[in-house]
Amino acid sequence: MAVALDRTAPALTARSLRGLALAALATVVWSGSFVTSRALHDSVPPVQQAFWRWVVALVAVAPFGVRQAWRQRQVIRRHLGFVLLASLLGVAAYNTLVNQAGLTTPAANMGMIMAASPVLMVVFERAGGVRPGRRRVAGLLMACAGVALLVGDATGLASGDLWMIAAACCFGSYSALLRRGPAELGGTAFLFTTFLFGTAMLLPAQTVSVVVQGAFTPTPGTVLPLLYVGIASSAVAFFAWNKAIALVGAARAGVVYYLQPVCVALLSWAVLGERVGPEQLLCMALILGGVVLGAAV
Repeated sequence: MAVALDRTAPALTARSLRGLALAALATVVWSGSFVTSRALHDSVPPVQQAFWRWVVALVAVAPFGVRQAWRQRQVIRRHLGFVLLASLLGVAAYNTLVNQAGLTTPAANMGMIMAASPVLMVVFERAGGVRPGRRRVAGLLMACAGVALLVGDATGLASGDLWMIAAACCFGSYSALLRRGPAELGGTAFLFTTFLFGTAMLLPAQTVSVVVQGAFTPTPGTVLPLLYVGIASSAVAFFAWNKAIALVGAARAGVVYYLQPVCVALLSWAVLGERVGPEQLLCMALILGGVVLGAAV
C-alpha cells in the first residue's frame, strides 16, 4: 500500500500544478478583456462587442471542434440542457453583462467585483457535497479581505457595478456547472458547441442593436481588440479554464481567479492610465497571499 501511495503522489501533484497553471493562464488573459471592454465602451455597443467576440471565437475553434462535435452529436443531444445552460451563462450572458458594465465602470472596479465569483464557486461546490479544506477557506478569506479593502477604497459604486455583480453570478454559476458536466463530452466539442449556441442566443439582440444603435465602424482600434477577446480571451482562455476545472475543481481554480483584480488593476494603470496607489498595492499583496495559501493544498 505504501509503495502505491508513493507512486501516485507525484502524478497527483503534477495534475494539481497543471490545473493551477491553466487557471492562472485563463485569469491573466481574461484580465485583458476587461481593459479591452472598457477601451471599446464609446466605439462598439456592448451587445455587438459580445456578438463579434464569439463569432471570432467560433471561427478560431471550428477547425478543431466541428469534427469532434459531429462525432459526439449523440452525447450533446443527451445532455442538451446542460450545454444550453452553459452557453447561456458562460457565453451569451456573462460577457454581454461585462461589456455593459464597461460603459460606466472603471476596468479596475470591474476586476474587483468579478473577484466575488470564487466565493460563489465555493458555495455551489459546497452545496454539491464538496467540502473545502481549512487552508483553502483561510486563503479564500484572506484574498476576499484584500478585495473588500480594494472595493472599500473605491470612490463609490457606479451604475455599471450592478451589471458586474450580475456577471460575477453568471460566471460563478458557469464554473460550478462545469464540474457536473458529462465526462464523455470532449473539451473541444464542448467549446465549439457552447460558442455556437451562445452566438445564436445573441443574434436577436445583435440585430436589435444594429437597427437601433447602428453598426460600429471597423478600424484597427476596434477590430484588433475584438480579435484579442475572440481568440485569446474566448478560445484560449475558456479552454484553459474548463480544463483547469476538470483537473482541480471550481473552488480551487477559483482561488487562483483572485489574481484577476490584481492583473486588471495593473493593466488598467499601464494601458488606460487608471490610478494604482499604495493602498491598492497593499490589498493586492493580501490577495496574492490568499491565492498562494488557498491554492497550495
